[in-house]
Amino acid sequence: MDDPGPAPGSDSAPAPGTAPAPGTDLCRGVLHPARAAERISVERLAPAPAVARFVEFYWLVRWDLTGRPPYEQKVLAHPNVHLVFEAPRARVYGVDRSLFVRRLEGAGHVLGVKFRPGAFRPLTGHPVSALADRSVPAADYFGPEVDRCNALLLAEPGAGPADAFLLSRLPAPDPVAEEVAAMVERITGSPDLCRVDDLARELGLTVRRLQRLFAEYVGASPKWVLRRARLHEAAERAAAGGGLDLAALAVELGYADQAHLTRDFTATVGIPPARYASST
Repeated sequence: MDDPGPAPGSDSAPAPGTAPAPGTDLCRGVLHPARAAERISVERLAPAPAVARFVEFYWLVRWDLTGRPPYEQKVLAHPNVHLVFEAPRARVYGVDRSLFVRRLEGAGHVLGVKFRPGAFRPLTGHPVSALADRSVPAADYFGPEVDRCNALLLAEPGAGPADAFLLSRLPAPDPVAEEVAAMVERITGSPDLCRVDDLARELGLTVRRLQRLFAEYVGASPKWVLRRARLHEAAERAAAGGGLDLAALAVELGYADQAHLTRDFTATVGIPPARYASST
């Protein structure tokens, strides 16, 4: 599949046949990134400044598997809600707390809106927990206009139509949403942080208050976000090659021992980390 190169407003776009650079938001959580790079290309598109308060970035995935078998891409999802413009209709995807699997066949593309953690709540006025592990037609939240935008983006993908659609719907700033986004950033930036009690103490909140905020604004518990951050780090280290010291990694990520890391990784990814490392 050909990658057209960086689009206007792109933050990055990998060359054909290469995976996004390890450690980037486009790569982190994508399982078997080298295999994915043989089948798909990914671009990261920057939102307009006025939209950036609510949106981390847009992502554009293209594939052409014509004459090739279908491919299932597995992803360890992040604590973000996504609006995805795709055939046949745009959909909103809540936080997938297990393992997200997308089957690709033929040729096509999708453009996704990665909302900042907590930012979808003020856009819709509904608790994000209702979307956990679900996807729903985007029209349920945005009305029939989203399907007209979907048709535009299926014909010619880019940041412009997505910006225009969202700009007309931006709510007033929500200070609580911004506080929650900072909490999630604290977790995802420190995969060695592993206890909800420690996080609550650091933030000056009760554990119960923290749990309620995450249910309302994130759609996953703080415990899940902490655990997922550690699994992201473990998967990235395993995919990097060069030998994987599981015992040392378990200590670094705050697990009691290597066995706990292995059980946690296997329960979510489906295979042990050592086997995953040898198969990437």
